[in-house]
Amino acid sequence: MPLSNSDTLSMVNPLSLAIIVPTYCEAENLPILLQRIREVMQPTGRSYEVVVVDDNSPDNTPQVCDELVSNGHPLRLLVRKDERGLSSAVLHGMNNAREADILLCMDADLSHPAEALPSMCEALEEHPDVEFVIGSRYVKGGSTDENWGAFRWLNSKVATALARPFTKVKDPMAGFFALPERVYRRAENLNPCGYKIGLELLVKCRCREVAEVPIHFQDRLYGESKLTFKEQWNYIRHIKRLFDFKYGSLAQLGQFLMVGASGMIIDLLMMSILLAASLPVAGARAIAIFTAMTWNFYFNRRITFSRTRKEKILSQYARFIATCSLGAGINWGISVSLAHSNDFFATYPILAAILGIIGGTFSNFLISKFWVFRHRKPSDKTENQRSAENLGRPTAS
Repeated sequence: MPLSNSDTLSMVNPLSLAIIVPTYCEAENLPILLQRIREVMQPTGRSYEVVVVDDNSPDNTPQVCDELVSNGHPLRLLVRKDERGLSSAVLHGMNNAREADILLCMDADLSHPAEALPSMCEALEEHPDVEFVIGSRYVKGGSTDENWGAFRWLNSKVATALARPFTKVKDPMAGFFALPERVYRRAENLNPCGYKIGLELLVKCRCREVAEVPIHFQDRLYGESKLTFKEQWNYIRHIKRLFDFKYGSLAQLGQFLMVGASGMIIDLLMMSILLAASLPVAGARAIAIFTAMTWNFYFNRRITFSRTRKEKILSQYARFIATCSLGAGINWGISVSLAHSNDFFATYPILAAILGIIGGTFSNFLISKFWVFRHRKPSDKTENQRSAENLGRPTAS
């Protein structure tokens, strides 16, 4: 639902606004950002507060913020010493925003234009059905800095394509977004990973109507970009978590089958090697199955049921081997019986092995999901969870 920039409307009781700005070594940019925000917000008559969430920067961010407050800027600094990360910083700021009707997130590096703030707020006020507003680079009227390289453009497009199963908006990767506080309250199981907190909220607040306000995205003025290969890998992990949230057991089954497909390759490769070494079919199948089971256990623990990785690996491995014996028995029984009772499968034992693998896969998934990798919710709470609960806000788990 693209919206055009419009002149600020005269509103009798405009909604209050909390602007969440996560920072790390952004002291040079903050005075410019706060001045731009003041210039566009004062004419609206809207009450606003800038909540700077800093991850204990080694620069002079606290001193800069003190000076800005003394100059009359409505700014509050929250310094985190025990946590790191953009997404968790944004949630920390939102959880600690004081009685704001609208929660808005923007970067401190001046890439997001403060001039769009009134239009983004108006999109929520003028359209009651709108539950999320994005400052978008990719709708009509939006643009990116001319110095944006081909790699950054391609990276953005690939990331957008990966987000398509969750939303059809043009710019789901945007870090410039706003949502009503009431919508934020209904967020479920916030579990951000990396820097795309907007997509996390869009999905887990179950936002139905989304508006996109065109912006010009500009390269940062001071400091260095935080977009590293590690953050890109974290985005892949984030997408996996969102699949688990939105599609539940179906997503897990898909991941289980993908791991199983790789295990099948290991299984068949091992069996081919053993048969070439003149081992009997029965012995070759037993060794190949055990090798594939170990492979599948490791990658299901890392990927499909990753939330259980903190449990003892040897205990999980023992349960996996024990309970998957049923699936292995089905696998082995089908493969060997076909190879010994049917001339076709005796000639092509690999095909018998494939049928055996299919037969054992479904029972392996059910046993793995409900016993081997059964998720036990942790009792420990992070500082961010406790502060959220104290304010009646959603928690990040």
